[in-house]
Amino acid sequence: MKVEIILDVPCVWSYFAFNRFQRVAARVREAGGELEVGFLPFQLAPEATPEGEFKVDVLRRSFGDGTADAITGITAKAAEEGLVFRHERAIYSNTFEAHRLIAVASAQGKGEEMVERLFRAHHTDELNVGDVDVLRSLAEEVGVTWSDEGAEKLRAELGRVRGLGVRGIPVFLVDGRELAGAQSEEVLFAALAGTKGRVRAG
Repeated sequence: MKVEIILDVPCVWSYFAFNRFQRVAARVREAGGELEVGFLPFQLAPEATPEGEFKVDVLRRSFGDGTADAITGITAKAAEEGLVFRHERAIYSNTFEAHRLIAVASAQGKGEEMVERLFRAHHTDELNVGDVDVLRSLAEEVGVTWSDEGAEKLRAELGRVRGLGVRGIPVFLVDGRELAGAQSEEVLFAALAGTKGRVRAG
């Protein structure tokens, strides 16, 4: 079964969805199922710089006086998912190079590991995933051989995903069928077990 996941690294709902997917994929594989997993790029903030800015400042522009409550709420939600979120010094930056690294890692059979490490780097470790030196270090940690290739192909893929009409993430494409939003483990398992039809998050 082929599964493609459209996501971006700073997106908390993408992280939640991927975290759930990992658990479901492990169950499917333990039961003898075969999954071919790929990743499609989407940038929440293509205008962001590689240097970025503190994520807290970005959140203040969206939530104003409610920023502290928003951070508390999403941190608690992350804990329910078994994840640790830190925001104080997290950097919100351009993710083009991070997506390019995901493509490089996928070509080496380590796409899932690389995506997990990038999510954790941003949301837990407060690392700048727009910084190429940071990305090189993360690639080495995961066992991915660094490459500078793939920029033009990535630009084409970003355009293709936009052409699909994707405006929000995450999105799962399961054998071509679309599941939009941070689906529950139960919905994901049903889809990976071969349930037919189109499922959308409410």
